[in-house]
Amino acid sequence: MQTFVPLISSRIPGQNGVLQVPRLWQKLSLEAQGKLAAGYPGAGQGFDDFVISGLGFDRTAAINYIKTDRPTYPQFEAWIAKQPGVKLDKGSVDTLNGRIIGYNHDDATRQAILAEAGIPDDANAPRDAVTLNEIEDRQAFYAAELK
Repeated sequence: MQTFVPLISSRIPGQNGVLQVPRLWQKLSLEAQGKLAAGYPGAGQGFDDFVISGLGFDRTAAINYIKTDRPTYPQFEAWIAKQPGVKLDKGSVDTLNGRIIGYNHDDATRQAILAEAGIPDDANAPRDAVTLNEIEDRQAFYAAELK
């Protein structure tokens, strides 16, 4: 079975305005079908956890919903909005999005991603985790599909 590297960026917001949600849906959907590339968690501890805990919905319920119902992306967004206690007000969304955009990997992670991509770790190198994750995804896609 073919697997897929998720290429939706963490910086892409969903229809509720929250970054990372489209990527989370893609990864959970691929994982539920056994199609998520090795090394990618369906719902990881990084930005996925930021979203799950930041919005206040249940991780296991989300995973089970994707596995059982196989929702479209808009259906997943609607499901999130209907969860008890979910915080989709502007202040909560802005705080969560700021946390995602403002997050930086530790130096070792940054250096490893840049080295794998052949990008010098100099003053011009990206520091933010979103950009570094995009670089890492493109490298993984290249290695899996184009090399």
